[in-house]
Amino acid sequence: DGGIFAFGDSPFLGSMGGTPLTLPVVGMARTPSGQGYWLVATDGGIFTFGDANFYGSTGGKRLNRPIVGMAATPSGHGYWLVASDGGIFTFGTAKFYGSLGGRRLRAPITAMARTPQGAGYWMVGLDGGVFAFGNAQFYGSLSVPRNALAVDIAPRPTGDGYWVVTDVAP
Repeated sequence: DGGIFAFGDSPFLGSMGGTPLTLPVVGMARTPSGQGYWLVATDGGIFTFGDANFYGSTGGKRLNRPIVGMAATPSGHGYWLVASDGGIFTFGTAKFYGSLGGRRLRAPITAMARTPQGAGYWMVGLDGGVFAFGNAQFYGSLSVPRNALAVDIAPRPTGDGYWVVTDVAP
């Protein structure tokens, strides 16, 4: 529902919790200062809080597949949205480095992460397949067991590797 829960030193800067939404929120990215964040819904609608600026969205546009995640540029002056078919949408200073849109995938894309320099990004599919674009290096994919699903990817701060997290299939 777009509710935000802040822990530790992370400030609560607002949320969509309690606001009727047309579609669910599926992703979040923080600003470089940590004093703002963006939320994205499956239609690509963007909600901004704190010092996060709005640079555009796919909200209200017809998409081939739903948006499943986002990543912010290192400067915070742009962001990428990724759809479940691997399509990439760029806003602000985010640059396009390639996509999987139009390609046949074995499993839908579930998440994305940018490189530390912001000159590339990784996508991960539900089956653990990892795809690298721009200056993102490919370090391997995960062969998930039948009872698991790859749901997110997180790069090392140096960009010389990444973690893929899985969930148990329903």
